[in-house]
Amino acid sequence: MHIRNPIEWILQATAAPAAGLGAAAPAEYWPETRAEPQVKRIGLADLRIALARGYEDFKAHRSDVLMLIVIYPAAALLAAVAIARHDLIPLIFPAVSGLTLVGPLATIWLAELSRRRENHGESTMSQAMDVFRSPQILAIAMFGVIDVLLYIAWIFSAKLIYAVTMGHTIQTSITSFADTLFGTSAGWELMVIGVPAGFLFALAALAMGCVSLPLLLDRNVSLAQAISISVLALRRNPVPILGWGGVVVAGLLLGALPALFGLAVVVPVLGHATWHLYRRIVE
Repeated sequence: MHIRNPIEWILQATAAPAAGLGAAAPAEYWPETRAEPQVKRIGLADLRIALARGYEDFKAHRSDVLMLIVIYPAAALLAAVAIARHDLIPLIFPAVSGLTLVGPLATIWLAELSRRRENHGESTMSQAMDVFRSPQILAIAMFGVIDVLLYIAWIFSAKLIYAVTMGHTIQTSITSFADTLFGTSAGWELMVIGVPAGFLFALAALAMGCVSLPLLLDRNVSLAQAISISVLALRRNPVPILGWGGVVVAGLLLGALPALFGLAVVVPVLGHATWHLYRRIVE
């Protein structure tokens, strides 16, 4: 009996969905007709419930191994590029922190597992890639394009802010960059401008994406409807949803501290919890 390793699993799991993009019948994804999505008001307690249920889904699927084989090659590639190109050192933090802008897209397969588990009582890791068979795959892909463009815009903005505040000085190492950042007036000016700019990008991503992708998985709505409902969710629940954004940032920071190992747990839990948060907000 041959036991597949994680790489074999990924290759085999993605082969079939790639051949049948959007092939699932609408009745398979939306077995019952639902009323128009309505945005509810929630509280901070709902965040705890979403996280608890996300953790239960994580324990049921144990996707931490898959996370590790993605996180470490990506981190090694980023480090190698930074070493080879010293001029990219100032962009390491914007590049890494900006990944939160595309986080919902990267973890949509986890939300799909949670959706299936809720609707059918169980789900398996082999069903994770069935998201590509969703009738909404085109809308999901278009949302992904918007997310990626937002990420690129953030990187270019970070590069421009660095050029305006720090000039064209090339940093030779991360240590020297940190010394310049915290030990010079130009470094503090960079943070005074860069941090609020990053917050605005994060706020835009949160407004567009706090419930958009789970909604596209769950309902037969257009991309424009999904984004407008997501924005409405933020307007009606500013404190809880901004709190959710804080939970995501804090979780990623804490997960990254122990040599990135914690991300293998934090990322799947947050991905699953995104589905449950959507279910708390939209009825």
